[in-house]
Amino acid sequence: MTHIISNQRTALKPLLFALLALSYLFVSAQETGAFPWPDGKTMAISLTWDDGRKSQVETGTPLLDKYGVKATFYVVPSLVEEALPGWQTAVKNGHEIGNHSLLHPCSGNFLWAREVALEEYTLARMNEELGKANEKVRQLLNVTPTEFAYPCGQTFVGRGRETQSYVPLVTDRFVSGRTWLDEVPNDPAYCDLAQLTGVEMDGKDFDEIKALIETARKDGLWLILAGHDIGEKNIQTTEVEMLNRLLPYLQDPANGIWVAPVGEISAYVKEKRGL
Repeated sequence: MTHIISNQRTALKPLLFALLALSYLFVSAQETGAFPWPDGKTMAISLTWDDGRKSQVETGTPLLDKYGVKATFYVVPSLVEEALPGWQTAVKNGHEIGNHSLLHPCSGNFLWAREVALEEYTLARMNEELGKANEKVRQLLNVTPTEFAYPCGQTFVGRGRETQSYVPLVTDRFVSGRTWLDEVPNDPAYCDLAQLTGVEMDGKDFDEIKALIETARKDGLWLILAGHDIGEKNIQTTEVEMLNRLLPYLQDPANGIWVAPVGEISAYVKEKRGL
């Protein structure tokens, strides 16, 4: 019996050492602010766009493909149907498709959302529609989304004392959830993957985006940029001129940036944190 126990202890030593090493790296990262990004990278960036608008596959994905950059597109299924061949090509070329709900419900304070107002939703209705959206995307594009973006960045249903968060639903269904119009990047050692921050890139020029990058780089953070249409200067539009400067900058090894879809980086963060 003593011999068996001794053998078991010997077999467990490598596992214990590995766990201790992982714990040390994680705690050190929290204390120093230096998260262990892969291949010596100093920070991470994900480019994301919402809704599934036509311009994203008519203008956006060909431009991204030109520079070899993969992005995350959070889509509403009905909009995907309007440009289905383009979205099928986007998937084939390695872009990530996320869930952006079935009907894009937002607060009824947006007058256009009054018929799908979050104030009138229940958790049961939201859960059902999240599932239906995933299934519809699977039928259209043969992929099942693992990442989610909250429409309008709002994470609640109901009103007053009946208000409830639907973040737990997103936590159960997806690897990550992204909000909108946030002011700061994500600290990979601390962030809640179900409530990742999304910083607006619509309407910004390259110098403005570069300033956001430098702020994130200083502390080794994960900057998730979020937009809508892709084209010339207009409301809720990520400008092509800016992307033509940003994309080669992101791909330059000298800048030490890991640029990848949200799902890829989420999986890496999850693994490193042992979640």
